[in-house]
Amino acid sequence: MKFSAVFPVNAFANDAVAIRDWAQAAEALGYARIVGYDHVVGAVHEGRKEPLFGSYSEKDVFHEPLTLFAFLAGVTKTIDFLTGMIVLPQRQTVLVAKQTAQIDIVSQGRLNLGVAIGWNPVEYEALGVPWRSRGARIDEQIPLLRRLWSEPVIDFTGTYHRIDRVGVAPRPSRRIPIWTGGFAEPALQRAAKFADGFLFASASSESIALAIRLKEVLAEHARDAAAFALQSIVAYSLGPKVWREELEVWKQLGATHFTLRTHRQTPPRPGSARPAESIDEHIQALETFIRELR
Repeated sequence: MKFSAVFPVNAFANDAVAIRDWAQAAEALGYARIVGYDHVVGAVHEGRKEPLFGSYSEKDVFHEPLTLFAFLAGVTKTIDFLTGMIVLPQRQTVLVAKQTAQIDIVSQGRLNLGVAIGWNPVEYEALGVPWRSRGARIDEQIPLLRRLWSEPVIDFTGTYHRIDRVGVAPRPSRRIPIWTGGFAEPALQRAAKFADGFLFASASSESIALAIRLKEVLAEHARDAAAFALQSIVAYSLGPKVWREELEVWKQLGATHFTLRTHRQTPPRPGSARPAESIDEHIQALETFIRELR
């Protein structure tokens, strides 16, 4: 199993040097992957007729993951990247195909594209995309991305796209892995139909149950579960005892990556310690985690 790290939300703001230093520290310590979270905008939670249930608000800093990875590709050599998750239905499919092809080229094949439907209808509204069609839209987008990456010219008419004999150039020289994520049965079905891997938002008992169900769904779709990648995320604030316990469980489940999240996320698990805050604390957390689990 390989170790990966979530790029810390709120840690770096406008400090490009700190962003570089954190990524290079992760690579030097032996981390195999950086996971970049996605929100184009943050939304105020208070005073909504329909409450927002997500953990983040307008106060949280999110570096746009594709732009971030384009930068990190130039300051690292071996570590790879996973968007976790690009909210694909609120983005233009052809533009995403162009951007991701470019990042995969300049990183020399280090991009993994994680896509999901998101949780924030306010963000969809701000980007001018209907919220209710997000599931059907992403199911059309994923196969379309693969065609745009692999075919010189495509002509496609679907429910949400009309693409009239166009092509993306340059195209990636390999099949970019597509990952999905989520919390419910439709997400598992989507993964089995379209994806190469699944990112679980935590390493908790709920995610373990979801992973077990995913293996069943893969079998139902005649997919080889052993060839399907799994990745889970554990909070630094839970401490070494919990890290080790959850690592062993995910090894048994056949996970490919075990991922450290050092930034705060609400609500915290009962009994958890304070998460990392300063840049130095985030780098120290990377060192502690990998030392304890190797």
